[in-house]
Amino acid sequence: MSEKQYSMKEAMLFSQRIAQLSKALWKSIEKDWQQWLKPFDLNINEHHILWIAYHLNGASISDVAKFGVMHVSTAFNFSKKLEERGLLTFSKKENDKRNTYIQLTPEGEDIFLRLMESYHPSGNAAFVGALPLRDLYGKFPDIIEMMAIVRNIYGEDFMEIFERSFHNIETEFNENDGKLKKTEKTEQELS
Repeated sequence: MSEKQYSMKEAMLFSQRIAQLSKALWKSIEKDWQQWLKPFDLNINEHHILWIAYHLNGASISDVAKFGVMHVSTAFNFSKKLEERGLLTFSKKENDKRNTYIQLTPEGEDIFLRLMESYHPSGNAAFVGALPLRDLYGKFPDIIEMMAIVRNIYGEDFMEIFERSFHNIETEFNENDGKLKKTEKTEQELS
C-alpha cells in the first residue's frame, strides 16, 4: 500500500458518510423488497438464493454464500427451506463430492418468473428517488463509484456474477403490458 495520502478527518468523514447513507438506503430497500416478496411467502435471503440459482443456472452453496453476501450456513439453511417447499433440488457432482449444488425446480423457476412479473417500480422508493435524476440527465445513475468500491471489497468474481444477472434480464426478459416476462425461445433457439 502506498504512503497515506489522506487525513484522518477525511477518512472518518468518508467512512461515516457512506455508512450512514448506506444504512438509510438499505432500510428503504429492505422494506420495499420485503413487500414485493410477501405475496410469495419468501424472505430476502430466499429470494436472493432463487435469483442466484436462476442466473447461474444452478450454483454451489459456496457460490450462493459468496454472491449472496451471506454466511455458508445461512445459504445452506435457507436453501434447505426452499428445497422443502419444492423450489430447489440439492445434488453433488460426480467430480466434486465436497460441494453441494442447488438447482431451481420447475416450480422454483415459475415462482421466480412470477416475481419478476409482479415487480412494480412505484413500490420501490430507491427507484422513485432516482426518477428526478433520470428526468434531469436522461438516464438513471450508473452508480459506477459504488460498483468500484464493491469490486475492491468483494472482487472481480462477485462483479462478474452481478453483471451477468443484469445482462440476463436485459436479454431474456421483455416488457409486455407493463410486466417483465421471460422471452419465449423459438424452436430454432431450443435446438
